[in-house]
Amino acid sequence: MAHLTRFGDRRGSIAAAVTVLLLLLGGGLVAKALTRPEAPAQPPAAEAVAPTTAPPVAPQATTPTTRPGAGPAKPSSASSPDFGPIMEPSPPVSLDIPSIGVGTKGIVDLALDKDGKLQAPTDFAKAGWYAAGPTPGEFGPAVIGAHVDSKSGPAVFYRLGALRKGAQVSVHRKDGSTARFVVDRVARYSKADFPTAMVYGDTKGRAELRLITCGGAFDHATGHYVDNIVAFAHLTS
Repeated sequence: MAHLTRFGDRRGSIAAAVTVLLLLLGGGLVAKALTRPEAPAQPPAAEAVAPTTAPPVAPQATTPTTRPGAGPAKPSSASSPDFGPIMEPSPPVSLDIPSIGVGTKGIVDLALDKDGKLQAPTDFAKAGWYAAGPTPGEFGPAVIGAHVDSKSGPAVFYRLGALRKGAQVSVHRKDGSTARFVVDRVARYSKADFPTAMVYGDTKGRAELRLITCGGAFDHATGHYVDNIVAFAHLTS
C-alpha cells in the first residue's frame, strides 16, 4: 500500500498539515481485514479531549506541501524545572516492545508524497518513523507507525491494543544509543474525530513517543478499520 487515504481535514494550513499526518498515518496503516476470525486486541475507546494549551506551531516546509514541524525548541529550565531526560537527535533503527512481542529491525522513514499524503511502510514486517518530526528521545513527540495486519495475517502492531500502562518500549538509534520509554496510556479514537492536538500538542518539556496503528471495527465497505490506536509514552533513560 504505497499511498494512504485522506480522512477529513482541518481549518488552517498548520492544523491541516498536522491532521494530514495523524489521520493519514492512522487511517492508512492497515491492509484488508484478516481472513481468519481473530481480531486485533483493542483498548477501551477514549474521549478525545483537546489539551488546554495550543499545539506547537509548525514551520513551513521547504516543499509545496506544509508538513508538521519537529516541535518547538526545548523550554528553558526557568519555566519548567523538570523535563526528564532529553537525547541528542538520532534516527531510529529498531524497536522492541517485549510485553506484546514486538521486535522489528530496519525502521523506515515515512514522508509526505507530492499530494501531501503520508506514505506507509511497504513492508508489513517493518515499522516507520515520521522523519520530519523529532527523533525518539529528542524533545517533543516522536511518531512511529506500523500496519496492524495484512491479508496474510498479523503485522508489526497487531497487538498494540494490548499494550498497557507501565510497559517498556526500547527504540535503538543510529548513533548506537537506546531510547527507553515507559507507556503512560493506550487509547482508541475514532478516525472521524482524531485528537490531533492531543497527539501533537505540547509535551511539557519531555521527550515522548507515540505508537500508532488502526483498530476498532473493520469497515468492509471502505476496506479500513474505523478507529486508531495510540500509545503515549515518555522517555526514562
